[in-house]
Amino acid sequence: MRLRGIIPPVVTPFTADHELDLPKLKIHIDFLINSGVHGIFVLGTTGEFYALDEAEKQRVVAETVAHVGHRRPVYAGTGAETTREVLRLTQMAEREGAVGVSVITPYFIKPTQAELFDHFRRIAESTSLPVVLYNNPATCGGLSIEPDTVAQLAEIPNIIGIKDSSGDLQNTIEIIRQTPREKFSVLNGRDTLILAALQAGAQGAIPASCNIAPELCVGIYESFVAGELDAAKHYQARLHPVRMAMSLGTGNSAVKEAMALLGRSAGPMRWPIAPFGDAQKAKLKASLEKAGLLPVE
Repeated sequence: MRLRGIIPPVVTPFTADHELDLPKLKIHIDFLINSGVHGIFVLGTTGEFYALDEAEKQRVVAETVAHVGHRRPVYAGTGAETTREVLRLTQMAEREGAVGVSVITPYFIKPTQAELFDHFRRIAESTSLPVVLYNNPATCGGLSIEPDTVAQLAEIPNIIGIKDSSGDLQNTIEIIRQTPREKFSVLNGRDTLILAALQAGAQGAIPASCNIAPELCVGIYESFVAGELDAAKHYQARLHPVRMAMSLGTGNSAVKEAMALLGRSAGPMRWPIAPFGDAQKAKLKASLEKAGLLPVE
């Protein structure tokens, strides 16, 4: 299986009392598929994996796989702080029918590169599923999977790619340079750099802002693949203010706030993340207007 295209890390909708809202999840997934995304990825950082218990994670994976059917491949985030927990979650995802798993680095203990290699090796050897590495130093205390370590892990048959959310294009390019393109895919995780990463040899992106504006994210990729560079630049320029506005709130709260402004509410974030105040909402609304997603008032 080749990892390619635009694969959104899907938000996990909640009801007003912070319970799973699976009917709304299915509506949102249909919206994304109808917008042309190339895969569906649940339980990522944008999906608030850290806020869900294991029973809830199982329900999200099972319901998503059943609802998507064969329309798109479904990937599940199974990252956790210990290898033991990741193995358990990965086995769950395999039982429920996910086609692959994405595993973030442990986010509190800051393991060495040797420990990271062993962590991912054990996960890959525990499953028949393809494994996608997830590098996000900003949320993991500065810990990064170094390109040399990625290159070693790429030699393991079912480790098929990485989402690089470092925001460091040089790092992304070095990973591309050191890994075998014929079996290992590098996907961008910083939405402002989708086009730049594609031009450097990346095979796609896993952009949080795809929940807000899938037409822009898909437009970048499809235009680039078709050789329509000016169109790809246009879509990337429109996406830029959307991604920059995501810094207005804690975590990925701006994603859900933007969806609500666009009439596609996914409910609240789980506490302790608070709803936006009026000033935050005004700035977010202005960014959506600048991107052409809302009419300018």
